[in-house]
Amino acid sequence: MWQVVDGVYGQILAHPFLTGLTDGTLPREVFRRFVVQETHFLPDYARALAACGVKAADPAALQRFAGDAARTVEVEHSLHVELLAAFGMDEDDARREGATPTTVGYASYLLRACHLGAFPEALGAIVPCYWIYARVGEALLKQSSPDPLYAWWIETYGGEHYQETVAGVLDLLDDVAATLPPADRERLCEHALTTARYEWLFWDAAWRRESWPI
Repeated sequence: MWQVVDGVYGQILAHPFLTGLTDGTLPREVFRRFVVQETHFLPDYARALAACGVKAADPAALQRFAGDAARTVEVEHSLHVELLAAFGMDEDDARREGATPTTVGYASYLLRACHLGAFPEALGAIVPCYWIYARVGEALLKQSSPDPLYAWWIETYGGEHYQETVAGVLDLLDDVAATLPPADRERLCEHALTTARYEWLFWDAAWRRESWPI
């Protein structure tokens, strides 16, 4: 899977949103837009995790994704409430601002894959978000940021707790993929490539200050 998404990951690391995070030059308004869209996206990502868990035959996998869905709602929700507060906003303000086309598209694709696809397809769709954030956090943590708000965000995903969570998901991915026939593995990787591309688009949409054209 990483061979499939690695090229996208390289373009993510080189994106001016992320280079601006580490050198502190990212405009605060761009980061604010990103946080607002994360506030819209995370509830649907939690729903996708829960749907993926329901598809799992292994109770341990069900427990993992049900737990991660709950933590996404609780922990990441709390993080974004605090980030919104740094901009003098709350969740009602974010909801009034609305979801952008990229946010709607990414969330819709995830939910479709996790509800309509088999477990390997759902797994392929959700893992890039885990994995890319872990790799981005790990890479950016080496440099951190002179901006304390950006440094805090980097530490969240580069820190040990998040890295351990993702390592557990990747162990599960390896166990599942080892038993898959080639056609199923190919479908898993197709979903992974699509959601990796959406990860790039998500950062790029904030950078471009994306809005609905009509």
